[in-house]
Amino acid sequence: MTLAIDARGLRKRFGRTDVLAGLDLAVPAGTVFALLGPNGAGKTTTINILTTLVRPDAGTAHVAGFDVVDRPEEVKRRIALTGQSAAVDEVLTGTENLVMLGRLSGLDRRRAHERAARLLERFDLTDAAGRRVGTYSGGMRRRLDLALSLIVDVPVLFLDEPTTGLDTRSRQELWNVIRSLAGAGTTVFLTTQYLEEADRLADRIAVLDRGRIAAEGTAEELKSRIGGDVVELRDADGALLLELATDGTVHGLRTAIDELDRTSAAAVDGATVSIRRPSLDDVFLAITARDAASAPTLIESK
Repeated sequence: MTLAIDARGLRKRFGRTDVLAGLDLAVPAGTVFALLGPNGAGKTTTINILTTLVRPDAGTAHVAGFDVVDRPEEVKRRIALTGQSAAVDEVLTGTENLVMLGRLSGLDRRRAHERAARLLERFDLTDAAGRRVGTYSGGMRRRLDLALSLIVDVPVLFLDEPTTGLDTRSRQELWNVIRSLAGAGTTVFLTTQYLEEADRLADRIAVLDRGRIAAEGTAEELKSRIGGDVVELRDADGALLLELATDGTVHGLRTAIDELDRTSAAAVDGATVSIRRPSLDDVFLAITARDAASAPTLIESK
């Protein structure tokens, strides 16, 4: 198996805070890999190290076969990075943005225009090619930002929370673009706050907590850690009052329902009980919980 990203024992401290405390990653080439974690877990620091923007305090990392510390220029030639906000020039048109970056990346005028036209078509922006980017919607800007990162073909693409701030339709449009990139053989490494995004896109998912990988696997493998089913109690308006994970057995379900009976939430008028399969949200909360008590937490109704 060829690894596009191979990191071992990465450590990084800012001041007195250990942001990364021995991070290990192995990302096969041609896959989509999602890194999840609560705010401050070190997701962006990880990307910054892997893209040579920040030097690790300890450990090693190879991207596209090159060491990020010893061979940073070789790494940079083989990667692209799209950050949390669109890095586009709003005064220029879509075509002008792409051609300008193409020329700065070493393409001659003809090749830069040809590449721009292909990318505009690929990201469904041809009709808007001659418009100033300041008139684009948020989703169009993010698609153009992604196109800019691919002005030169690279084997590894880093996406740091690529759909933050987008509406549902724009987010789904960008998901389609990311799938097409992976389908064409690009390795995609993304961080995200949207667990559905990781569930829908990633071949493998890693959960980062306290500077280390707390869990890794496919979405289904991670969900299987939670157990069988989740019992939910909702009020008459559908608002969630309480939820309990079970092992999926009849005894487990009865125990969960008995626990619901013992809480004040069960006395809410019109409260209903339902059963669902575990989600990636359940996995994330279970893995990253720090001081959560074993007793269920009541969500106050409003």
